[in-house]
Amino acid sequence: MSLASVRAFLAEKAPDLSIIELDESTATVPLAAAAHGVEPGRIAKTLTLRVGERVFLVVARGDARLSNQKVKAVFGGKASMLSAEEAHALTGHPVGGVCPFGLATPLPVYCDVSLRAFDEVLPAAGDIHAAVRIAPERMAAITGADWVDVCQEVPTA
Repeated sequence: MSLASVRAFLAEKAPDLSIIELDESTATVPLAAAAHGVEPGRIAKTLTLRVGERVFLVVARGDARLSNQKVKAVFGGKASMLSAEEAHALTGHPVGGVCPFGLATPLPVYCDVSLRAFDEVLPAAGDIHAAVRIAPERMAAITGADWVDVCQEVPTA
């Protein structure tokens, strides 16, 4: 159902985008980067977070880490990750395939400014074997995401 809900979402909001389906798993940032032949930062990971009673998604570059201090400043409290079961129940997507598209439950979506380092990123597409190539600004636009700064600085090589 998850891949189907992403297909339906993209058909409505961005019909020109194609879902990339691979045989190998792209469930983690390193696996996805290797499978797509890109640097880990270009993988747009979607985190399912809770602050108090609020549940929301943060999409960040694959090599970024959340900053507890920034999260507290932006969202008003300490964030905790949802369990795999909770994330799947709320998003309709399995962990490793969680994305801001075709959600089972309407959730607020936030894109971290770290994504703006790239012209194109690859978020999952509702399955551990699927992704989409999309400009970060367009991803934010079609998901109704707000931009936030909640990640630590990514060290440059």
